[in-house]
Amino acid sequence: MLFDPAHRLWLLRGPTTSYAVRLAEDDSVRHVHWGAPLTLAQATQVAERAAPAASSFEAVAGVDELAVEGGARFGPPSLLVRFADGTRAVEWRYAGHDADGEQLRIHLRDRHYPLRVTLHYRMPAGTDVIERWTTVENPDDGAAITILRCDSAAWAVPHRPAYRMSHLTGGWNSEFQLRRTEVPVAETVLTSRRGITSHHANPWLAVDDGTAGEEHGEVWSTALAWSGSWRITLHRDPFGRTTWTGGFGHEGLSWSLAPGETLQTPVFAGLYTAGGFGSASRAWHGYVRGHVLPHPGETRPVLYNSWEATGFNVDEAGQLALAARAAALGVELFVTDDGWFGDRNSERAGLGDWVPNRVRFPAGLGPLAAQVRRLGMRFGLWVEPEMVNPDSDLYRAHPDWVLHMANRDRTEMRHQLVLNLARPDAAEWAHAWLDRLVREHQIDFLKWDANRPFTEAGWPGHADPDRLWIGHTRAVYRIMDRLRADHPGLRIEACAGGGGRADLGILARTDQVWASDNTDPVDRIGIQHGFSQLYPAQVMGAWVTDSPNPATARRTPLRFRFHVAMAGALGIGGDLTAWTADELKEAAELVAAYKEARTVIQHGTPFRLRGDGTLTAVEYRHENEHVVLAWCPSRRFGHQPAPLHLAAVQADAVYRNRDTGATHPGALLLYSGLPLDLPPGDHASALVRLQRLS
Repeated sequence: MLFDPAHRLWLLRGPTTSYAVRLAEDDSVRHVHWGAPLTLAQATQVAERAAPAASSFEAVAGVDELAVEGGARFGPPSLLVRFADGTRAVEWRYAGHDADGEQLRIHLRDRHYPLRVTLHYRMPAGTDVIERWTTVENPDDGAAITILRCDSAAWAVPHRPAYRMSHLTGGWNSEFQLRRTEVPVAETVLTSRRGITSHHANPWLAVDDGTAGEEHGEVWSTALAWSGSWRITLHRDPFGRTTWTGGFGHEGLSWSLAPGETLQTPVFAGLYTAGGFGSASRAWHGYVRGHVLPHPGETRPVLYNSWEATGFNVDEAGQLALAARAAALGVELFVTDDGWFGDRNSERAGLGDWVPNRVRFPAGLGPLAAQVRRLGMRFGLWVEPEMVNPDSDLYRAHPDWVLHMANRDRTEMRHQLVLNLARPDAAEWAHAWLDRLVREHQIDFLKWDANRPFTEAGWPGHADPDRLWIGHTRAVYRIMDRLRADHPGLRIEACAGGGGRADLGILARTDQVWASDNTDPVDRIGIQHGFSQLYPAQVMGAWVTDSPNPATARRTPLRFRFHVAMAGALGIGGDLTAWTADELKEAAELVAAYKEARTVIQHGTPFRLRGDGTLTAVEYRHENEHVVLAWCPSRRFGHQPAPLHLAAVQADAVYRNRDTGATHPGALLLYSGLPLDLPPGDHASALVRLQRLS
């Protein structure tokens, strides 16, 4: 971090990028530059050339790093407050800055009211990612300040003739659908009002000038590290400026900042790359591994999950039969899903009563866990700590623990309600039973689910009920953090009815994410493509399930299902007791093939490839090893896709196919392509392992 006191300008520099801000005459912090590397002198020249206001109707020139009400500011604000006397406008006074190591803190205070704000900037070592967040303090011993909006950061991109936005949308069973469209001259709001990250949008946004491709062009992208409701507002004005601001919460919420209280927002991270969307994804993956994940160096085990085999019909004998077959396939982690606890015979009852069902497990879970371990596997369980069925002992004892509003119905979704974990008593109860469960059964893995959004999100009797939107998510974080601290061997998968809770905040305390309940391999190719824009392969749970698929009824070959699921942390979820001997034999061979390739897949650098027709692929590179996973869902009669052009090999090297022994000059792999031995017809796929020889 460099500082020019004469121009009141700060410059942050990463390995290939730089970011500059300055203090304006009114002491507001203004954006200067985000992009290619600059020297401090060059950044100063950029600041001096800042364009003036377009007219008297746009009296503020430049872009605020955290926009507020006050003065001639008419774009979307990042911070909205209301003081005790009704004043909403903010006028800043610079209160100094400090820096240590990777972090810069710029301190501001209101010129009259007891409002203190610190803008935080951090570039973790070895990355071009800029982590930004904001703290807001009320130091007074008098009146509270009402917070109407408190974003983490605002971002701006340099002037370009046009802009395009990339974001992820979808729904249950169709998460992470990548959308690219022109940025309109308007305000565009991406949001979740659901209390969870949501299936319908993800807090990741990329902006380019409309010409960027997979391996070329400037891309500016941001990701919010928050697992509750959130909002990102993108604004393109008529004069060509494109900015966006984002943070936790959504419109209509407010909370009180009491005297002496400080509010800290989650990190809103940003990244500039000049090498296209692929370069951006690879940089994000490196950041997630290096600065987000708790155990990035670990290789995720092949798991088996019992849900699609049994539904709620879970008992000891059935789980033992599945465990024996799973172990024979080479599975390393066996997970018993929903139905093991309370009176859980359907989705209508039992949530909240987290003790093993004594009819289905007469001696508890101990015998099952012991046998799973004797078979050479780790043992995991499905849990849903944030939810409760009205038909449960917990709800009958504590009906006030759920989100609800006075004189309003309690909307049930999937026959369940949401526990208000912002309540200290409910949160402590949740931690206590989870801690006991993990300790007594030495649980290795929890699949932490959350199968519905918030409704009637009230807290009767609480002076500041909207705080629950933040408090609930923070309580989930604290519970996970405590569990992991007390049980270092515990690993957690984040799930929310599929991919409803995937973000950098949850990944800081889990090991993988269940990307979607939809396991249809054709649909998963698109889901996984969108997921990979931000998240690395090692955190993406991907299952092989039965054919026809439970969600789509599509029939696909076992090989194709495996090859699609191999692009992440491989799991198996079919009813193994119904698989034929030939299917079990083929599955064991495919599991063994995945284990040989998974270090490269899970820890390698990915390059997304587009082939001929519907052929798509990912090439993973790790040291001198390459793995190519290629998928061709459909093709015209008699049409064989052309060889696949690779992207990560060296032209002057030679590569050997580890399975066939064939050698390929790197130049031919780049310019002529890799021949693929695809089976005939639709739903064809291939796994190729290459080793660099020279």
